[in-house]
Parts: sequence; structure tokens; C-alpha cells
Amino acid sequence: MDIILVPGLWLEASSWDDVVPALVAAGHRPLPLTLPGVGEPAERSANVGMSDWVAAVVEKIDAADGPVVLVGHSGGGNVVWGAADARPDQVARVVFVDTVPPPPESGISSFAPVDGVVPFPGWDFFPDEDVSDLDAQTRARTLPLTRSVPARVPSDPVPLSGERHRVPVTMLMGRMDRHQLEAELDQWGAYAEEYRAIGDVTVEKIGSGHWPQFSQPGRLAALIAESVSQ
Repeated sequence: MDIILVPGLWLEASSWDDVVPALVAAGHRPLPLTLPGVGEPAERSANVGMSDWVAAVVEKIDAADGPVVLVGHSGGGNVVWGAADARPDQVARVVFVDTVPPPPESGISSFAPVDGVVPFPGWDFFPDEDVSDLDAQTRARTLPLTRSVPARVPSDPVPLSGERHRVPVTMLMGRMDRHQLEAELDQWGAYAEEYRAIGDVTVEKIGSGHWPQFSQPGRLAALIAESVSQ
């Protein structure tokens, strides 16, 4: 199975390097992506928005020989959900990694641009629950992998208007099981409505922070492979 791996904000294809070998060993063809404008200065990325990121994934879907699995980490969840919405008949499953399916017109988050792009804010920016499993060595090793993202992308609404809800979904959550996730989503309005509109949803707890591809790549790969066989 072709598995298209979409990173979250500030990351590129290399962020999946520790996950890819186990997926290959399981008989799959992982396709990690670097999305348009990542690491590019403002003069080359100012016009790049969420629709361009979705289009990059759709291009990979269209190039595949058969149905694909889409995996989106963090803000990459918005991207893969938009791509599944555009190509529901060509997506066998969407796997969200520590993120949730976004409702129509929602963005990822808001960050202040610096010199026309949004730079990685550093590991200390994030709450402890997100980064507590990233030790000093891991943080030092992965920090050089981070890149700026186009200024528009984090707040750009994801384009959704199709039949995405019939695509099976697996949600691999860092610290929440299904009960905890649904209790949390009940506080999120339109996000709860989006979640409950999906016909086939599986929720699995990873037991990690927000970046399991760095802290627990083996377990993440095993859970992705397991989701493909569902």
C-alpha cells in the first residue's frame, strides 16, 4: 500500500526518517512529503496557502496506481483531510497523528510571522505534555530538521466540501484514549460535529507526546501499519 506521510508545521519529509524503515519492512511503500514553501523565504512562499498544500497531496494521490493511505501529523491533519475530501474514492484510510479532523473553514493555529514567514518557535514554546518525552539529545538532534512555513498556511482555512466522511479514519492520539478524546471534543463545537459525522473511526492511544515520530518511531510505525490492515 502506498502510504503518503504528511508532516505538521515546520517539518519536512526527513521528519519521517525513523518511521519509514518499519513501514517498508511491513510491505508498504511510504511516501514522505515536503510541502510547498517549507523553508523558503517570503519572496518565494508568500502566495503559498493551505490549498497549495492540499493540492500537493492530491497530486501524489493521483499519481498512485491504486488507493492510498494518508497520514497527517499535527497540522498535517488539515492537509490530509482536505485531500481526502477532494479524492474520497482514492483514499483507503486517513490516519491522524495526535490531531483531529478539522471542520470546514478552520485553520491550524495563529502564529506571528517573522520576515514574512513563520519560524519554528523552539521546543520550549510548547506545553510540557507535548514535549516531555523529547529528551535533550532528541531535541538537539531534531531541531536542525525544522524549517519555516509560509505565513498564510497556519491560519488558512482548509477547503472542505466533498464526501470525506465516508473515508475510514484512524486517530493515533499521543495521550488520549477514545473516551478522553470524545470528552475533549465535546468542548470544541464544530470539531465534535466533524468527528461524529465520520462513518468509521478508530482511536488508539500512542502513549507519547506530540511528536511520536521522534520519541517513539517504532510504535508509531507499528500503529500506522496496523491501521492499514483494518
